[in-house]
Amino acid sequence: MRHLPLRVLAGLALVVVLLLGGVVSYYASSSPDGLGRVAQDHGITRAEKDHVAEDSPLAGYTVRGVGDDRLSRGVAGVVGVGVVLLLGTGLTRVVRRRADARS
Repeated sequence: MRHLPLRVLAGLALVVVLLLGGVVSYYASSSPDGLGRVAQDHGITRAEKDHVAEDSPLAGYTVRGVGDDRLSRGVAGVVGVGVVLLLGTGLTRVVRRRADARS
């Protein structure tokens, strides 16, 4: 049995993760989830205050400037996956460098 090179496997994994992030976010409901619904039903949401980052480009799990709400959520999902991958990769490199410096 032939093994795939690590770069090919990583590239395929990246494509799958980005597709999942975009497609799942595209079809995600914009209705409140269970906890949000309970908060609405019991009047807890009346005490809500605007978040300081409410006007940011990715506020509300959407991307400003993308017209359609579903498409906006899909793009936000892909951006979120990208940010998590970049942070994870950066953290991994920092930890590896420290481990290499100690040995």
